Amino acid sequence: DLATVPLCLPDLRDNFHPVGALSPFDVRADSTAVSVCAPGRLHLGFLDPSGTLGRRFGSLGLMIDGFETELDIRFASADVLAADGPAAEAELDRAAACLALLRRHTGLQKPLALRLHRVLPAHAGFGSGTQLALALARGFARLHGLEVPTAQLAHWLGRGQRSGIGIAGFDEGGLLVDGGPSASGVPAPLLARVAMPADWHVVVVLDTRLEGLSGAHERQAIASLAPLAQAQAADICHRVLMQVLPGAATADFAAFAAGINRVQDLLGEHFAPAQGGSAWTSPAVGRLMGWMRGASGSASGTGHIDTAAIGQSSWGPTGFAILPSAAAAQQRVDAAGQAGVVEAGLELHVVGCRNHGAAIIAGPSS
Repeated sequence: DLATVPLCLPDLRDNFHPVGALSPFDVRADSTAVSVCAPGRLHLGFLDPSGTLGRRFGSLGLMIDGFETELDIRFASADVLAADGPAAEAELDRAAACLALLRRHTGLQKPLALRLHRVLPAHAGFGSGTQLALALARGFARLHGLEVPTAQLAHWLGRGQRSGIGIAGFDEGGLLVDGGPSASGVPAPLLARVAMPADWHVVVVLDTRLEGLSGAHERQAIASLAPLAQAQAADICHRVLMQVLPGAATADFAAFAAGINRVQDLLGEHFAPAQGGSAWTSPAVGRLMGWMRGASGSASGTGHIDTAAIGQSSWGPTGFAILPSAAAAQQRVDAAGQAGVVEAGLELHVVGCRNHGAAIIAGPSS
């Protein structure tokens, strides 16, 4: 299915920076087309959503293979947006809004043709809005010969207001920790990046019938929650620093899994009031992940070894189970099917961890 529509943008000419001698950018207009393929991410948890030390959020996240946003952008005789399939078509308005902001910040208004080939599932815990915005912004910048840091592009487009994982992951991939955005809204600084062991794989569980919270609803939900106690935030930070990161860095899967499971337990309890009293947005995902958790061992802190790191990405409904090998991940999927715990409406995918960022390719325009 191919959807092509004219690109109708608001008239922002009064807000544009002038192009030419007064423009801060050196514009190199040529016949190049730019393709960008941006990875999805799993948000594994906030460090301190209530800001008990004065700085809110801070995030732990992981970039993954198998889920991507892919687009092409080139100069054209007139502005046109095109989409391959209904999922990409549904993101055309969001892409148009991003393009309008890029033009507003740069003053560059040369007509463009943009095609969305693939997009991440929207409002499902993959960071779809950030990856679409950054893929478009990086393509726009490369096309015009602009050297702009990804964090600056994100700031222009209003991304990273709570988590900086998708921004850093767009550039680098891997397992990432950020320090939370500043009070003035500057995107969160990257504090740590660890390359994930090549053998480790992820079972990603989708419930395509539901969406997680976003936008105003997400802000309202966060505001409605009681503060996370400092002792619990400290426990999360301790687990991340002394189990999750060193576990990944040294391929100590048991330590990594124990840390992730404890973080998810604490945050699941904290966010449950905004999710109908459950740690899971999707009851079906929650039941399946509960079965996987039981199949992997007992809860963290009991002296038993966890053989899977299990949780929900962001507001869900996507669940994840990180395992020490592709074979272990596939065995867990097969066992779930045989046990009859994969309910109708769920999709299971085994994917690798991604230790590199977005792929950006420039070539002659067709």
